[in-house]
Amino acid sequence: MKRISTLIIGAGQAGLAMSRCLSDRSVEHVVLERGEVAQSWAADRWDSLRLLTPNWQSRLPGHAYDGPDPDGFMSMPEITAYLRSYAAKGALPVETRTEVLSVSAEGQGYRVRTGRGDWVCCNLVLANGACTLPRIPHVAASIPREILQISPLRYRNPDSLPEGGVLVVGASASGVQIAAELRAAGREVLMAVGQHIRAPRRYRGRDIQWWMDQSGTLDQRAEDFDDPLRARAVPSLQLVGRTDTPLIDLNYLQAQGIEITGRLAAIRDGTALFSGGLANACALSDLKMRRLLRSFDDWAAEANITGLPAPETFATTEVAKPHRLSLDLRRGEIRTIIWATGFRPDFSWLELPVLDTKRRLRHVGGYVAPGLYALGQPFLRRRKSQLIDGVGGDATELSDHLIQTQSRRAA
Repeated sequence: MKRISTLIIGAGQAGLAMSRCLSDRSVEHVVLERGEVAQSWAADRWDSLRLLTPNWQSRLPGHAYDGPDPDGFMSMPEITAYLRSYAAKGALPVETRTEVLSVSAEGQGYRVRTGRGDWVCCNLVLANGACTLPRIPHVAASIPREILQISPLRYRNPDSLPEGGVLVVGASASGVQIAAELRAAGREVLMAVGQHIRAPRRYRGRDIQWWMDQSGTLDQRAEDFDDPLRARAVPSLQLVGRTDTPLIDLNYLQAQGIEITGRLAAIRDGTALFSGGLANACALSDLKMRRLLRSFDDWAAEANITGLPAPETFATTEVAKPHRLSLDLRRGEIRTIIWATGFRPDFSWLELPVLDTKRRLRHVGGYVAPGLYALGQPFLRRRKSQLIDGVGGDATELSDHLIQTQSRRAA
């Protein structure tokens, strides 16, 4: 058994950012990683995926992108190399191939049991990722067995799927990107659409992330919202990491030949039943997009930002009337279902009373319990907390809190 002041679980961007902050403050610590540095980026993403944030936004404590294409979007091999280089240059103390099996209380600290022995620490940082497990709805259990079911974590490319049609369930960033790729490969694609947020890649000549960054939208804090839990559940924007497609929204997908229908509500006797609320979901998404863009216009006017093109307008989302309400899955038209229905962290090994009735981690701005912190979760402290560009600020504040608390304990 080993003893140390602080342990960090996870060597993705959040764990590495916390490690750098602690290193800069001369805090003894070790980072435990189940695979290699940036394991999830390397192994749990599809082949063509690129970051949804531009390269200039890949900022971490003590480091920022300085390559030749600040407005481009990193591929998965590129972001993996970027994070591994960050860890190496900072000489961050990462123990790779160390799977955490359980975490329990130990005196005034915590015992972390791993496949390579136990650790005891005073402080523990949970930075094991927000997208570790797919959120698969209960209706999946009623899908006919001959249909392949996978999540975006296991999808790689169109050739990796069986021949035949594909039902993509979910219309946020992962769903729309995968649906577009499948259709471009000649597949028949049906998309079941629930709550989603439409957004252009570029607006008035600037990337949407520039607007969100400069206007302060990404710095909005969780405590500024009446319901932080609801804010944390907001879907990802319908974006793709390239600039040749200004909008990868439902209009774009339909123009490519993808059929859209309402939310998948139930499976009965092998038949998929879809909600009749598609038009309402699309109207709400259009409303949210226009409200967001108007807020950018207002900010630009108040800040006297010059040189911008005039405000843009975007066509209302088209909805076929009537749209499909059912599909007999036993007929063989659909051979694959991709559950693009969101993700969740894996805390199955956490043997502490810190989860709510829905198995969500209870925390206030990343503070979970004495000596126990979380990092890299959606809207942890700010709207950008889950982004590479957001973990640094959160890590700085939490590392300061850790040190101050540790000093009070010692006194």
